[in-house]
Amino acid sequence: MPESSPAPLPPTGLPPVAHLRTKATALLLLTAALILGSALYLMYARGMFEATQPLVLLADDSEGVSVGMDMTFSGFPIGRVRRIELAPSGDVRILVDVVQSEARWLRSSSVFTLVRGVVGPATIKAYSGVRDDPPLPAGAERPVLRGDASAQIPELMLTAHALLRNLRDLSAADAPLAQTLANAQQLSTRLQGPQGALGVLLGNTEDVRQVSQLLARSQQLVARLESMARQTERQVLAPEGLLPQVQASVTQVSAQISGLLQDTRRSLQKLDAVLAQAETVSTNAATASTDLVTLRAEVESNLRQMEALMQTLQRQWPFARQAREPELALP
Repeated sequence: MPESSPAPLPPTGLPPVAHLRTKATALLLLTAALILGSALYLMYARGMFEATQPLVLLADDSEGVSVGMDMTFSGFPIGRVRRIELAPSGDVRILVDVVQSEARWLRSSSVFTLVRGVVGPATIKAYSGVRDDPPLPAGAERPVLRGDASAQIPELMLTAHALLRNLRDLSAADAPLAQTLANAQQLSTRLQGPQGALGVLLGNTEDVRQVSQLLARSQQLVARLESMARQTERQVLAPEGLLPQVQASVTQVSAQISGLLQDTRRSLQKLDAVLAQAETVSTNAATASTDLVTLRAEVESNLRQMEALMQTLQRQWPFARQAREPELALP
């Protein structure tokens, strides 16, 4: 039986693509180039091509530490864990590659911590307190201080239990706090009562009554004192009171004394004229003239004493006038 030839495929209606194999190869090469470029860019962004210097951190446990984790300074990554190994002494050696451009932040006094939170991975942090210290040399070994937050959970639970126990003791019916609240409520009730704060302070009804009477009498006494003060002011300082009358009397007496002083001055002037005439009459009148001179001196002394007394009266009188009369001066 003759073999039958395969039936020809029906035409698809699409024209054949020229150089299909070449274009597919070019597309694959372009895709590979993009993938390789992206990988190189990521490696560059991660600092894979930057110069680094080694740093060895010593810890007693490597729990939470993984290869590739960052070491941060002030929140910025400056290094990456390259390898974790066990030292002959039993300690854990964490080899960190620090970027040389960022190694300037590390000093010989820098402190490194491994912090492991309750949630999330552990982190290695570097702290430099004194920026003037010498820089950290390459290959230096530094201990790591651990800060494990999960290790504090049991202590926190114990503290919470103790706090709850103390709160339960404080809120018990026979606790001192309950007695204190009861006393405060009783005090508030007494304060709102008819006796008020006096009843709370004195604690005795009779004492409260006496204090109330004393306060009432004090108010009456104050009212009487105010009335007396007003009456005194009206009798002394009012226009028809005592003070204006005293001032008027002082003014009148001062005017009279001033007139008396003027009359005395005129008399002295006449006496001087008589003395001058007596001296020219004769020498026999010398004795009389001497007596007259003595008399004039005595009169003048009395006048000066009167004038000094008047001035003292005008200065020391409590109700003296604001503007005084002009003083008379003796010759």
